Amino acid sequence: MKAQLQTSLGQHLVMTPQLRQAIRLLQMAQPELEQELALAVESNPLLEWAEDAVPDDDGAPEAAAEDHDADDGDDRDDGSDADAQWSGGRGGSFDGDDEDDATQRLAETDTLAGHLSWQLHLAPLSDRDRAIGAALIDALDEDGYLREPLAAIAATLRPDLLVGEDEVRVVLRRIQRFDPAGVGATSLGECLSLQLDALPPATPALALARRIASDALPRLPRAGIAGLAEELRQPADAVADAVRLLRSLDPKPGRRLGGIASSDYVVPDCTVWRQRGVWKAALAGHAGPPVVIHRGYEGLIRQCGDQDASYLRGQLQEARWLLKALEARGETLLRVVERLLHHQSGFLEFGPQALRPLTLREIAAELELHESTISRAIAGKHVRTPRGTLPLRAFFASGIGTEGGGEASSTAIQSMIRRLIDAENPRKPLSDAKLAEMLKSSGVPVARRTVAKYREAMNICASHERVRLA
Repeated sequence: MKAQLQTSLGQHLVMTPQLRQAIRLLQMAQPELEQELALAVESNPLLEWAEDAVPDDDGAPEAAAEDHDADDGDDRDDGSDADAQWSGGRGGSFDGDDEDDATQRLAETDTLAGHLSWQLHLAPLSDRDRAIGAALIDALDEDGYLREPLAAIAATLRPDLLVGEDEVRVVLRRIQRFDPAGVGATSLGECLSLQLDALPPATPALALARRIASDALPRLPRAGIAGLAEELRQPADAVADAVRLLRSLDPKPGRRLGGIASSDYVVPDCTVWRQRGVWKAALAGHAGPPVVIHRGYEGLIRQCGDQDASYLRGQLQEARWLLKALEARGETLLRVVERLLHHQSGFLEFGPQALRPLTLREIAAELELHESTISRAIAGKHVRTPRGTLPLRAFFASGIGTEGGGEASSTAIQSMIRRLIDAENPRKPLSDAKLAEMLKSSGVPVARRTVAKYREAMNICASHERVRLA
């Protein structure tokens, strides 16, 4: 036995701090990234927010911001093409041909809670009733319903305010007269009844519709028009008119105002638009490096003593690593989005039925990246398109072989199933077996159990529960 030295050659991946930082930033969603940058600016004197940076002698922004703006603005013309107009402010925006689009975007930022609180503040109520109203509004779900018992609402006000259920019920009745009609209801029947109350008294079939909403609504799906007419001892035509009126109402009035909490608001990382028939993508204005190197502190390094200069040089190196990681994050994200546009332009033009089967592995192979990198790049990321703000994961879908030798994505098949169900005879809904047969005749062989799985994923009831009379 004796000790000896041996040398060998080999390759292995070393996870340097810079690489760890780049991977961590890549998988962050925009809110997480903003928090990370806020901590970095607070702890590193060599970093500052881009909007706070002092311009150079020529009045231009910092070099890092210049590079980003140059990257963000290529392939843009002078804005003469309506499809190419784009604003790079926070969240970005897409200016299409609809002149009301800006107003619509502004309205989308409102919330149900904010809308109701505004009306509560304007209502002629006492401070005590306003406090009860605020508690009721806070308890509403995103559909606008009050699912909690009145006793629980009263309990949330204690010990500051001692109220009974009757007092809470009186304030609830006031809120139920707020806009949108139907808000504050405790059941579907009550929601529809509140909306019926807001209609003109001369509305045809109004009285019978109120009767159905308050009492017979749960039995309608199974009994149908004829059964309900017999039960209510009313002509079938009159019941059909009343049911038609009920179906014209909104069963989820709260959804019209974007839910309860503004935290559901999504900030897109990229913007997609079509310019002269070609789909293009760019990072949203906030997605580039919002921080830059503080030139004032950088200039102090040469004037400081050895100890201070060593500290500032270390902070400067960390700041440069952060900016480089942010730049790599933006480049990777943009490359992924551009490849998605290459594969899924039909999805943006024609909707979910045109979504092609696509996997992370395919995109990774084309970009010569690892699948995990693609997964991190799309995690929590959203893109603003003419079809709305969509998660990047919506562009990926598994595929099912077709009789023509190609593939149809699961999302496209779900869209086909929904179209078939929407067009079905309400008296004789299509069974899962019949849907599978119709898909097969269209060249998409899908098993009945697969149809059932997709139908349940779309929250569509089985055929026996969809029986109704139009």
